Amino acid sequence: MIIEIKLPSPGESISEVQIAKWLKQDGDYVEKDEEIAEIDSDKATLALTAEDAGVLKILVKEGETAAVGAVACTIDTEGTKAAVSSKQEAGKEPAEGKKSAVGIQQVAEEKNKSVAAESSNVKVESSNAQKSYAEKVPSVAAEKMMKESNITAEQVQPTGRGGRITKADVIAVNEQPTIQQSRNATIEQSRNERREKMTMLRKKIAQRLVAVKNETAMLTTFNEVDMSGIMNIRKQYKDVFKEKHGVGLGFMSFFTKAVTEALKSFPAVNARIEADEIIYHDYADIGIAVSAPKGLMVPIIRNAESMSLAQIESVIIELASKARDNKLSIEEMSGGTFTITNGGVFGSMMSTPIINPPQSAILGMHNIIERPVVVNGQIVIRPMMYVAVSYDHRIIDGKESVGFLVKVKQMLEEPVKLLHGGNDPMKILLGI
Repeated sequence: MIIEIKLPSPGESISEVQIAKWLKQDGDYVEKDEEIAEIDSDKATLALTAEDAGVLKILVKEGETAAVGAVACTIDTEGTKAAVSSKQEAGKEPAEGKKSAVGIQQVAEEKNKSVAAESSNVKVESSNAQKSYAEKVPSVAAEKMMKESNITAEQVQPTGRGGRITKADVIAVNEQPTIQQSRNATIEQSRNERREKMTMLRKKIAQRLVAVKNETAMLTTFNEVDMSGIMNIRKQYKDVFKEKHGVGLGFMSFFTKAVTEALKSFPAVNARIEADEIIYHDYADIGIAVSAPKGLMVPIIRNAESMSLAQIESVIIELASKARDNKLSIEEMSGGTFTITNGGVFGSMMSTPIINPPQSAILGMHNIIERPVVVNGQIVIRPMMYVAVSYDHRIIDGKESVGFLVKVKQMLEEPVKLLHGGNDPMKILLGI
């Protein structure tokens, strides 16, 4: 029985997909529910699985694009694993036997040729050496210059009478470029080009980024954060935290928590424009930008405002692992009200992140560098990080964007405020 395996739909509005990679070869035996191919769309990567066990026949080649619902391959359920194995072995044996026989003959012939060539080379080299010794006699001036420049007679092409080396011949050798210079010149002059077809995901990312620049009034505001408080907390409690919760205590959970608290004070930063309306959210679905093998992915942490640091860390690890393995679903990347991206892991000191539509703002983290700063009138060395918020000026005013970033900064520099919604714990205690 022949079973047709059709290309699935990754989600609504997607009409075609691309075969990114066949995990099995044409004619291979596959088991039921075994992954046989990876499928790319402009939103996510999916796995194509075998609906039954049998022999695979590929109809859509790797790299080709086909409509959703088209037949990508067929599986012959009457084919057996043993039959496929015996067919493959039958194809290998004659070729290997022929190769072995030919190989023995070639080895013998090459050995005979090598012996003859070595004998011939000895005679030629001996003759050339005698000829070189007889002809390449330098003049007195040329000999002196050869000693000073560490040049041998074999390196010089004589032009004098009777094969005599002249001063001009030695000068000509000195003016020749060295081997290393020649290699460097070759490398510098290389003009190789390589063409690769864009994946559907990369094309979609490109379209979205251009659309953001054209359709939003995007601006960026910057600030800096003293990371001493968070780094001290991590140093003091990281072992206990990991033992208790089974996950490491990273910077991203602190930033996520600080962002969710700041969004409560500045709801416009957590809103979006739809037609002629502004839609506000009483929840914070935070997108975490992750660099995956096939491009930038932004999985979503749902209701991050209600999570603890440990819960946020656990979700981030799970989503990042799925992104690296191309296992993220459309649902895990859909929606989101605000995004955080961390260019610091790649060494970025400062950047202007691009908004992830239809959101209205994005926070960019950067690397931590020890710098001299003034604290209470004294110059001290502190671990500092530049942070940036890019925002859509159509919905967010400068006052709100700056206020939001200052709020994030304050809570990161005084992490205890994260427990009290960004308020001073002493003022809460005193009721003032």
